[in-house]
Amino acid sequence: MPPVPDDSAVLVEGPWRHRTISANGARFHVAEAGDGPLVLLLHGFPQFWWTWRHQLVGLAGAGFRVVAPDLRGYGASDKPPRGYDGYTLSADVAGLIRALGERDAVIVGHDWGGLLAWSLTAMHPRVVRRLAVLGMPHPLRLRAALLTDPRGQLRSSSHLFGFQAPVYPESLIVAEDAAFVGRLLRRWSGPRWLASADFADADRRYRQAMQIPAAAHCSVEYHRWIVRSITRPSGWRFAKLLQRPVTVPTLHLHGELDTALLPRTAQGSGRYVAASYEWHLVRGAGHFVHEEQPDVVTGELVRWAKGP
Repeated sequence: MPPVPDDSAVLVEGPWRHRTISANGARFHVAEAGDGPLVLLLHGFPQFWWTWRHQLVGLAGAGFRVVAPDLRGYGASDKPPRGYDGYTLSADVAGLIRALGERDAVIVGHDWGGLLAWSLTAMHPRVVRRLAVLGMPHPLRLRAALLTDPRGQLRSSSHLFGFQAPVYPESLIVAEDAAFVGRLLRRWSGPRWLASADFADADRRYRQAMQIPAAAHCSVEYHRWIVRSITRPSGWRFAKLLQRPVTVPTLHLHGELDTALLPRTAQGSGRYVAASYEWHLVRGAGHFVHEEQPDVVTGELVRWAKGP
């Protein structure tokens, strides 16, 4: 049998530097590049910091200090048994900004990182200078779509509900060299990226990273909390907080071919933004829009981060 991957599997070399930062009672691995105003890049499932490899280089070259952490439970960051609720995860990001010596940052989030970015603006609005969300509707818009679009968003979210079972999802994710991760990547990606060597490299790295001990369990805990919180008082308070309007300029990018979080689900998220809001549908891209169309997305993020 091949050896079980460890944290070193995500320490990919490149034009960035790796380090560990303590925040909110946990240790976080980050990849960092450039100097200037802080841009914080938050990854989604089933990925890790490396998903932002193109943006780390592009944003750093445009004059920004760019930091891409492994979120709690992923990659080379700590994997505690609990803390995968919206409150703790938002506090993680706010703590990271302070630990990096900054007062605020441009926040960019994809997928679960996007949900966390939306949440951060509600719970810690002072640490967000500008917001960019990729491939994630506003959480209240997503919750509504799960109820009102059973043949669309509810069906597309079948994995979310499958992850509610105990123990089995973790076993499923890591079985056969994490083949389940590869299936999700193929299901959610656009055809052009699927046929590329870049996709093959991403498929290998994400499958390997998910086999780091405890990573699969931690990633599933995100999904468990978001569903179980619906019927719990802490979840009701979380939803109440998310009703606060976003008061920072917000850029919303979504892949035209996204089959994980449908474009029609994401449309309408602007109703929760009380500041300037831009919506862009990226043609030919699936769920992993920043990897599938890196030049387009990096250009948009540079433009947005340079805004007032």
